[in-house]
Amino acid sequence: MSYLWIGLGSALGGMARYGCSDLAARYIGVGFPWATLFVNVAGSLIIGFLAAVSVADGRIFLSPDARAFLMIGICGGFTTFSAFSVQTLNLARDGQWFAATANVVLSVAVCLVAVWLGYAAGAAWSR
Repeated sequence: MSYLWIGLGSALGGMARYGCSDLAARYIGVGFPWATLFVNVAGSLIIGFLAAVSVADGRIFLSPDARAFLMIGICGGFTTFSAFSVQTLNLARDGQWFAATANVVLSVAVCLVAVWLGYAAGAAWSR
């Protein structure tokens, strides 16, 4: 049953990622992978929050299936590190070394900060 929940969550997360990417492409453009960066930061923030609030002594009790649905399924389907990797490779292959490096540094650093902020917010809310 867990696989079904994870699969459903992955499908929903993937559709949300596609929607965010489509909106970003329309309103921001595609010269830099802003949509992927946004999705990875938002996914990191959300998974950090969920990790904090759904621990054994957290504010919200989530069954193992619900936790898997949200964290592995939705967040896993929503975040796009595979897309991040290929977009960074394409920037580098096109000779856009600054943009490729900026994408790596921003994605890693900002996502780490986002997961920490999400966790801190969830922990504070759980008190």
